[in-house]
Amino acid sequence: MTGVFGRLWTEWTIAISFLREGRAQSLMIAIGVAVGVAVIVFVTALIQGLQVNIIERTLGTQAHIRLLSPDEINQVLPPAAGTMQLLLEDKRAQRLRSINNWQQVSATLDQLSLLTAVSPVVSGPAFARRGEALQSVVLVGIDPVRYQKIIPLDDYMQSGQLRVGANDAVIGSLLADDLGVQVGNKLRLDTGQQNSAVVNIAGIFELGVRELDARYVYLDLKQAQALLNLPGGITVIDLTVADIFAAEDIAAQVGRLTSLQAESWIKTNAQLMNALTAQSLSTNMIIVFVAISVAFGIASVLSVSVVQRTREIGILRATGATRQQILRIFLIQGAVFGLLGSVLGSAASYLLVWVFNTFGPGLFFIPIPASLLLMAMLLATLTGILAAAVPSRRAAALDPVVAIRYV
Repeated sequence: MTGVFGRLWTEWTIAISFLREGRAQSLMIAIGVAVGVAVIVFVTALIQGLQVNIIERTLGTQAHIRLLSPDEINQVLPPAAGTMQLLLEDKRAQRLRSINNWQQVSATLDQLSLLTAVSPVVSGPAFARRGEALQSVVLVGIDPVRYQKIIPLDDYMQSGQLRVGANDAVIGSLLADDLGVQVGNKLRLDTGQQNSAVVNIAGIFELGVRELDARYVYLDLKQAQALLNLPGGITVIDLTVADIFAAEDIAAQVGRLTSLQAESWIKTNAQLMNALTAQSLSTNMIIVFVAISVAFGIASVLSVSVVQRTREIGILRATGATRQQILRIFLIQGAVFGLLGSVLGSAASYLLVWVFNTFGPGLFFIPIPASLLLMAMLLATLTGILAAAVPSRRAAALDPVVAIRYV
């Protein structure tokens, strides 16, 4: 083992001495690698931070999975024997209806480790009236304790407090502006089914989604059930999961378990997922092209180094150095270029991210996970080794007699 380590130390020493002799070239390629690593780390961290921010904003106002009653379909009687039936069928209109045995379903879902929160909800259309002002709204009946685990409404309260029940309601900020109301005012809700109620506005929220801020009215579960003619019933079960990107698979499992229609946020936000996929693809392409440019830079410098040090290589070969040792000397140089450049690039990327987070527009925060830095350093080091492969083989293939005579 001592002999092996001794040979490796000798090869390392020779490789470093070669780098020191061409300090200007070594410094330039190290800076080039550092710039490449800094670009990779900063762009990757920027895109990841942007994607996390977009997902958090999107999922901050909706459940990860929604369970609904299966669609009602027309029952068509089979034709009589020996006859042909021509059928023109219109899709059946879907009425507001409750989920069957929702208490048992909720209790079952509470036991699933894949789910982090379960919240029964009843929702349906209504009109909100104040004086001559009339707006179409969505009544959302909730159990505040359970629903807070789905959407933290307390964090979105603009004024007043989250208080539903006893004829108290919480409405969106845009709806409050349209109706000209504020906390403490009264509001009449009418479902058009000979059911109406006057509620007190206990709070006003702002979710940051126009459709929700302009239409949502949160009520106590029982009061919403009475207004929507669904006594004791619910229309939706909202769920959250720990792994948001596994929501589609979990939705399929929950749908099979409950025989309900399951919709994940991935399905309902298909355009968003397409955009995130395109962003990830573009980031990967940037990484590939930057890595290729870095590799060509390292390869070109080492190719020049082989030409400049042909005589030294010949002397090493004549004094007993094997082809494998010469090969490893130049591979070590490539690895050093990659490792040194990655360290400098990581420091530069930290500086860029700090500047963005401190003096940037403040739209979102960019984290730099340690795994990203390790990946960048590993990629740069491997790129350096691969880039050194061709020059090192060329150096190892030199004939010692010809190399010594090289002027």
